[in-house]
Amino acid sequence: MADNKTYELMRQLTSAEGVPGFEDRAYDVMKKHIEPLSDEIVIDNFGGITGRIGKSGPKVLLAGHLDEVGFIVSSITKSGFIKFKALGGWWGHVMLSQRVKVLTSKGDLTGVIGSKAPHVLAPEERKKVLEIDKMFIDIGASSDEEARDFGVEVGDAICPVGEFEVLPNPKMLLARNWDNRAGCYVALKVLEKLQGTSLGNTLYSGATVQEEVGLRGAQTLVQTIQPDIAFATDVGVAGDTPGMNQEAANLELGKGPIIGFLDRSMIPHRKLRDFAVYIAKENNIPFQRELMSGGATDGGKFHLEGLGIPTLVVSVPSRYIHSHVSIVHQDDLDNAVKLLVKMISALDEQTVQRIKGLE
Repeated sequence: MADNKTYELMRQLTSAEGVPGFEDRAYDVMKKHIEPLSDEIVIDNFGGITGRIGKSGPKVLLAGHLDEVGFIVSSITKSGFIKFKALGGWWGHVMLSQRVKVLTSKGDLTGVIGSKAPHVLAPEERKKVLEIDKMFIDIGASSDEEARDFGVEVGDAICPVGEFEVLPNPKMLLARNWDNRAGCYVALKVLEKLQGTSLGNTLYSGATVQEEVGLRGAQTLVQTIQPDIAFATDVGVAGDTPGMNQEAANLELGKGPIIGFLDRSMIPHRKLRDFAVYIAKENNIPFQRELMSGGATDGGKFHLEGLGIPTLVVSVPSRYIHSHVSIVHQDDLDNAVKLLVKMISALDEQTVQRIKGLE
């Protein structure tokens, strides 16, 4: 069970709104916690942020991503309903009747996602997943003029609503956006654990932006840092719930962090991957292997920078991502931090050159 300070950090990270392109509030929380742990804050022009510790040796980048899936206002109907487009990947089944927050220049407005009532759907319509363009958001406005009086404008961000909560098993943690405030949490805790240590490298630990809409902030952050080694920390799809196909998703909560062996955007650097497995086994850190055919992470941009950067994804399994709720396990977060701390502590010049195959 975590302590109150840890829960408060989680609450702050997961409470801050930060859909792609609108990560300001999440950025402010991340910056507040990075500053006291860092020798220097390093940012890019997109909004990516890292804290640097150490000042010599190879450069190591560790980053989660600040953004969470959400929506953007695309139009307002004559009767005051908001039409919207997705920012990131959404599935219609998880959206209807869910609360959202519209972030306007006059303040935040609560709304609910609606559609044609099921009572009037034709039998064939009931069998289909409702498309997003058939949905709307109800903020209680009676006209487009009233909605605009409330502050709503085309282009406003819309964020899901869901509070951080510790479940009856206190190691099971619920929040709307563990994808990817879990990675942000891990990046902060790694900085915290490495305070006062003598690193053989220079670590930049923090978060990118706009991952959910094409790994865009990963490209700007890696160009800013130009690391020798890069780690993306994210979440993976847990397969430990009823009806899941274990061949498609074999990850379980509480069984350890994930070492990525394959995803749609990257085959990890083999020597770095094997180094991670070695470190985990040497330190009795449980881990899970993931081969994911349908998803991508910031590692997909990191590893292609310059002449190529040895890159690895270290994640935690999560249930129900890309919805209004998700669940992770405290032990997986703790062990992800432990694994990354052990790896980063061992990445001196000689080890990095050996991984890169240059000696």
